[in-house]
Amino acid sequence: MTQNTPLETWLAQEREVAARLEAGCGPGVATPAQLAGKTGLEMMQAMLRGELPYPPIARTLDFQLMEVGEGRALFQGTPGPAHLNPMGGVHGGWYATLLDSALGCAVHTLMPAGRGYTTAELGVNLVKAIGPKAPRVRAEGKVIHCGRQLATAEARLYGPDGTLYAHATTTCLVFDLPKAPAGTGA
Repeated sequence: MTQNTPLETWLAQEREVAARLEAGCGPGVATPAQLAGKTGLEMMQAMLRGELPYPPIARTLDFQLMEVGEGRALFQGTPGPAHLNPMGGVHGGWYATLLDSALGCAVHTLMPAGRGYTTAELGVNLVKAIGPKAPRVRAEGKVIHCGRQLATAEARLYGPDGTLYAHATTTCLVFDLPKAPAGTGA
C-alpha cells in the first residue's frame, strides 16, 4: 500500500473543505445576527462547516481556510497568473495577504463573544520565491500572546515539501465590539 504524498494529502483536504464551503453559504459577509453570541473560534468553525459565509477575498486570491483550533489557523493557497508582479514572480502582496489571514484568524479564535481585533502591525519576510515546484502553499498562524488589549502571533508560509517561503508576525489591537442598537434583531 502506498502512502499519499504531502501534496496529495493537501489536495484531498482542499477538495473536501471546498465542497463543504460551496455547499454552504458560499462567499459573503456574515450578518451581526449570525455572529451574535459566538466566540471567534465558534465563528471560524461555523465558517468551515459552511454555516457562515467565507470572505470573498478567498476566491479573488485563490486561497481558503483549511483548519482552525484554539490560537491556530491554517490556510492553503495557489498563486496563479493573476497574482504575478511585472517581473513574473508572485506578488509580495499575495504572500502578505495569505500570512495576514492566518495570523488574524489565529487571533480571532481566541476572541470571546463580543470582542474583536484589528491588525495594528504586520511584518512579513519573504525568504524564497514561490515557483512551479510549489503548486500549493500553506500559511499557518499561531498566537504567541493574547491579552485584553493586544495580541501577537506568528506565521509561516511553506510548501508541501517543507520549503519555507515566508514568515510573518503581527500585533493586533483587541477591543469590545459595538453593541447592536435595540430592535435591529442583531
